[in-house]
Amino acid sequence: MPAELPADRVCLVTGASRGIGSAVAGRLSRLGHRVALCARSTEQLDAAAASLPGPSLVVRADLVADGAVDEVFDTVEHAWGPVEILVANAGAATSAPIARTTDVEWQRMLDVNLTAPFRCLRRALPAMTAAGWGRIVVIASVAAKRGEPYVAAYTAAKHGALGLVRSVAAETARTGVTVNAVCPGYVDTPMTDTSVQKIVASTGRTPDEVRSILENRQPIGRLVTVEEVADAVELCIANAALTGQGINVDGGAVQS
Repeated sequence: MPAELPADRVCLVTGASRGIGSAVAGRLSRLGHRVALCARSTEQLDAAAASLPGPSLVVRADLVADGAVDEVFDTVEHAWGPVEILVANAGAATSAPIARTTDVEWQRMLDVNLTAPFRCLRRALPAMTAAGWGRIVVIASVAAKRGEPYVAAYTAAKHGALGLVRSVAAETARTGVTVNAVCPGYVDTPMTDTSVQKIVASTGRTPDEVRSILENRQPIGRLVTVEEVADAVELCIANAALTGQGINVDGGAVQS
């Protein structure tokens, strides 16, 4: 079991309005932390914040916009002080054969899945290292560990995110700050629902058939739950000797 977390840390979770981000925010709140939730949406973000048992702060932002990351951190710092636990979860996916992947879609995948987490890490680290304690977890993907057809842009961005985590972890190893990635497989989230809809539209299969295909790509024969991903995030935060890792939560699909 993870060690007990120091209570009442200031947390920032991006992409926190639903799915993995919302589950992680809930977990951190139940552990006694203050949680700032960031996303682009309004209604879903408010609902996620309202569901938390402890103090919450809603920060609406599109993290790929110029200056947005600084504004988010400024807002949290003004309310509560420096961010001590950062969970960079915001992400997006796209699918197309490489020959039909446009420059616009390629850049969007890099902006959302790699550049935005980079900017968050860059902004969070000075205060963490100055304090001698900090936890950063980037929600990557098993796409950071292997290549699959039709998702080249997404896969390249996630490989980059894992490389970023490993490099920053090496840089901060003696500072009291840990930096890890959690790499989920197919998770039961709205993002997976969107993927199912796209596959249905392009193949003519039924939603149940597509979902069964995705479930069976994982040896456990089902989708991962958001709480199972949150378990891995909690472990990364609790264990001070765990840094520079890409932890697979994929039902055994990628063994490392």
